[in-house]
Amino acid sequence: MRILWTLFKVMVGLAVAIPVGILVLALTVGVLGTMIAFAILALRLAIIGFVGYGMFRVAKHLFFNKTPAPAPVRDLPPVDPYYQAAVRELDAHLGNR
Repeated sequence: MRILWTLFKVMVGLAVAIPVGILVLALTVGVLGTMIAFAILALRLAIIGFVGYGMFRVAKHLFFNKTPAPAPVRDLPPVDPYYQAAVRELDAHLGNR
């Protein structure tokens, strides 16, 4: 009787575990398939973006290849007379001349 009871428990356990295992397997395959689909979609978008950026660069080079004019060179600001007087006074004080 003990063997039959153990066999019955094993059968009930398998009757529950097999459908649950199939459901979990199907769910796992579905999630994995979704992740692979997202990866392929991201790769396609990256390729489309790369091609679009290349077309933009080519169009910019063909139609707008004007080099900007160099910035005008500005004169140096005038020398501060107070700074020059302070330098002369310091030189006189230190004896450098």
